[in-house]
Parts: sequence; C-alpha cells; structure tokens
Amino acid sequence: MSLPSTLTTLFFFSFSFLLLLHANGGDSTSGMDAKELSALYEVLGALLDDPSWPQLHPHPCTDTPWPGVQCETLPQQQQQPDPFFHVTKLHVGPDLATPPCRPGAELSLSLLRLPFLKTLSIFGCFVGATVTLIPPPLFSSASSLEQLVLISNRGLSGPIPTTISLAGRLSVLRLSQNDLRGEIPRGVGELRELKQLDLSYNRLTGGIPEELGGLAGLGILDLSFNGLRGGIPRSLGRLCSLQKLDLGSNSLSGRIPEETGMLRKLVLLDLSRNSITGPVPEALSGLEELEYFLVENNPIGSGVPLFLGALGKLAVVGLSGCGLSGPIPSWFESLSNLTALALDRNRLSGSVPRSLDALGKLGQLNLSQNMLSGEIAFREDFVSRLGKRLDVRDNKGLCANSHLYFDTPPCGSSSLDATSSARTSTNSSSSAGAEPGAQQVSGRPPAEDNGQESLSSPLGSSLCWYLYLGIYAILVFL
Repeated sequence: MSLPSTLTTLFFFSFSFLLLLHANGGDSTSGMDAKELSALYEVLGALLDDPSWPQLHPHPCTDTPWPGVQCETLPQQQQQPDPFFHVTKLHVGPDLATPPCRPGAELSLSLLRLPFLKTLSIFGCFVGATVTLIPPPLFSSASSLEQLVLISNRGLSGPIPTTISLAGRLSVLRLSQNDLRGEIPRGVGELRELKQLDLSYNRLTGGIPEELGGLAGLGILDLSFNGLRGGIPRSLGRLCSLQKLDLGSNSLSGRIPEETGMLRKLVLLDLSRNSITGPVPEALSGLEELEYFLVENNPIGSGVPLFLGALGKLAVVGLSGCGLSGPIPSWFESLSNLTALALDRNRLSGSVPRSLDALGKLGQLNLSQNMLSGEIAFREDFVSRLGKRLDVRDNKGLCANSHLYFDTPPCGSSSLDATSSARTSTNSSSSAGAEPGAQQVSGRPPAEDNGQESLSSPLGSSLCWYLYLGIYAILVFL
C-alpha cells in the first residue's frame, strides 16, 4: 500500500474516533476508558482494511462487539473502583470474515497503551511485499502480555527483539511460519513462565541457546525448519516438563546428549533431517512416555537402537536414511502400540522378522532400499490390510511366494538369480543415464520447501502425512 493510502486509512480511523469521542462527551458511555479506546482504534487501524470500523463498533466491549476483541473488568478495589472494561485479547486472522487485513499492515506501538492486553494473536496478516518488523519497544517489564502468537505472516521479517526478555509474564510464544531471521535471543531463557516456545518455519540461524535449559515449565519446544547449527545443548535435559521436542530440518550436528534421556514426560522427539551422528545413547531408554521417535535422514551409522524395545508406548518410529546396518531386531513385535515403522534407505541385512505381522495396530511398514534377504512370510491378512503401505522394494535378496508383494520375485534359486541379474543390468543402465522419473535419494530438503518435502517412495510420502497427522493430534491435545 502506498504512503498516501496508508495515511488516508489512519486519518479516517482517527477522525471517526474523534467524532465518537465527541458524541460520547469523553465519558464512560462506551464502557471503556477514552485513552484505551483510542489506542484500540489506532492498533486496528494499522491492521484492518476498513476505515469505517470505529463507526461500526463504537462500543467494542459492550453494545457493538467484534469477535477479535475480548474485554474484561478488573476485580473491584474498595479504595479505587474501576468502572471500565479493558481489552485483554486481540485476534486478527482469516477466520474472521470481515474486515480483512489491509496491505502493508503494521504492528502499532499504540499496543503499549493497552496495558491490560494478555493475548495478541495475528494469523496471515503481514503477507504483502512490505517488510514488517516486530518493534522492540513492544516488550517491557510493565507488559501484561501472556500469549504472543504471530503465525503465517510471510512479510514478518527481521530479528526477534532482544527486549523480549522483559516480557516476564509470557507463557506462550509462537512465532512460526514467518520470515524471522538472525539468532534466537539468549534472553528467551529468562522467560520463566514460558510453557510453549514455537519458532518453527523461519530463517533463524546460529546455535540453540544453552539458556533455554532454564525454562523448567516448558512443555513444547519447536525450533524445526530453520538454519540452526551446532550441537544439541545438554542443558535441554533439564526441561523436566517437556512433552514435545522438535528440532527437525536444521543443520545440527554432533551426538544426541545422554541428558536427553532425563526428559521423562517427553511424548514426541523429532531430530530428523539434520547431521546428527551415532550411536544413539542407551540413556534414551528413560523416555518411558515416548510415542514418536523421528530421527530420519541423519548419519547415525550404527545398528537399530536396542533401547527402543523397552519403550512400550511407541507409536511411530522413523529411522529412514540413517545408515543403519545389521539385522532388524525381533523385539519390534513387543511394541504393541506401533502404528508406523520406517526403516527404509539403510543397509539392514538378514531376514525380515515374520513376527512383525503380530502388530495389530501397524498401518505403515517401509523396509525398502536395504540389503534384506530370504523369504517374506507375513500372513496374507496382514499384507492385505497394509496394501501399498507395505513397501519391501529394492532388497535384491528378498523373495516371496505370494503375488501380494509388489515388485518381489518368487522364491526359488533360478528365478531369484535371474531377477537379481536383470536388476544388476538395469542398475548399470540407469547409472549411464537415469530414466525420467527415477527416484533419487537426496539429503536435506531445500530451505524453501515449507515442509512439503517428499520421501523417496510413494509409501514414504504417505508415511510423512501419517506422521505429521499424529503430531498435529498431539499438539491439539497439549
């Protein structure tokens, strides 16, 4: 939006307010303090594309409410009674049909004149070509702000202000799916009331601050899909209330700290698509509440972690593309809650444990692109139930005496040898010139993928959807 049109919008908001203030005689007819009402109009004037909003909502806390504004009265004090309503929550987003956000929307510093504001949530509002910054003065020790939620604003860029450490009452800080850059301020670790910290899907760089380990009440920590580097701080093992830890899709390196095993309440651990090396510490056997264990696409380079067999609540295990070797453990059959198991794109060898078909809840099984051999002998009802969600392709030594297995030769030495020979010939031809549509195993997804990366097979793509559906369910629950 051009400067003249912006000024015109703000002029109409201000002019409308003055008319209303004059009509009300400057008293409490609106149910609000005049200065606070003025600040509300200025804040919404910088966000909404409707100059007539003040005229449509002259009493936003009482007679002419708007769904995006929530007001409360303060507890009455005997010496200083307060007759006014005060704005405690502001929400702007596409779920409110009218009015929409205006092009060039901004965060007005008039927010500072809403001293009782507890919740500020803005979804998909800063989306134009104009870059919007989070103003550092927005945060102060006098702030009542408890929840700051700025999501899906691709025009919201720049750094996270270091002054955020002053907002000591913050319990929820969600700044995901924006274009924020720079490092995570160390002062975030001073927000002792914080329960949720979500900075995912931005362009944040640098390391994960050690100071975050001081947030003893934190239940959700999501820093996924950024450009964070360095190791996983050992101090995160002190987050005794943590239920979700998602550091996926960064450039983290080193090993998983043993202190991670102290997160006794952890339900979801996602370290996928980094450069984390193995072995995975056995100390993680202490994660007795863990349901989601996702470390795909990391150079772990060891066997399947043995401690997983002791985690009876596991529902989803993702170990794709980790350079794992050795056999598939038979103890997977003891994980009765398992719904999805991805072991594809590794160097696993030996036979496929038939006992996997005893997992009654299993709905996804990907064993493709390994070095497995022998006959696959799952029960036919198990194979029929999974259908294409059972993937055993590209294991040259595997065979089956059932037509239900896709791209698996029948057992019998002559048939298997002929098939292996044919595949060797095909692979040689592919090396010279890959056919259109040939699958390529790549490393990390592009930085601008917004979480839409595909896995290496149709099942992988389906599994990705399945995993994140489960993750979404956890978020709703939390």
